Amino acid sequence: MARQLTAIIEREDDSYVALCPELDIASQGATVTEARENLKEALELFFETASATEIQHRLHEEVYVTQVEVTGG
Repeated sequence: MARQLTAIIEREDDSYVALCPELDIASQGATVTEARENLKEALELFFETASATEIQHRLHEEVYVTQVEVTGG
């Protein structure tokens, strides 16, 4: 079964970190593309090995990615 999940990717020093907030699973890579592909692989491995109970427990159905404006530094 195919699922649509969120991938948030940010630069961290000389590499990129990719996070799936729905499951709180992260990976990294030397490029954005590599970080995304490594996250995809980590997610696929999770779904292959996790029990239905663990998936249900970890899966956040509603995730919102937005921006906020703050004052300061």
